[in-house]
Amino acid sequence: MKLKLDENLSRHLKSILLRLGHDTETVAEEGLLSRPDIEIGLAAKSAGRVLLTLDLEFGDLRRFPPGSHPGIVLFRPRSFGPLRVNDFVEQFVRETNLEELARCLTIVEPSRVRIRRPPIDQEAEQWKDIPM
Repeated sequence: MKLKLDENLSRHLKSILLRLGHDTETVAEEGLLSRPDIEIGLAAKSAGRVLLTLDLEFGDLRRFPPGSHPGIVLFRPRSFGPLRVNDFVEQFVRETNLEELARCLTIVEPSRVRIRRPPIDQEAEQWKDIPM
């Protein structure tokens, strides 16, 4: 899987992800440090890479709707210490088929994973009430 590490994740994660078989680039390698989120998102999209991040702004469905990008995985660990975050991300990547998250917004928390998928019909509503 093609991945892009946002600047708020350790560059040391790159070697871990490469070892796990993922083609990984970092925002820093592309000279995108301190660039606006929309620029980071567009760079990931143009490279066809799923963005791994801690940045809550990427969870905004209005700015980054599912289906409009290769995928965003937003990590919400209990602790933001670099080693704990690295372990949290590594464990998720080891245990997850990332291909299934393509084009989705995925929010990874310690006790659950929430996935917002793109609508089957891009013009259809994402949520509908079904009468019972």
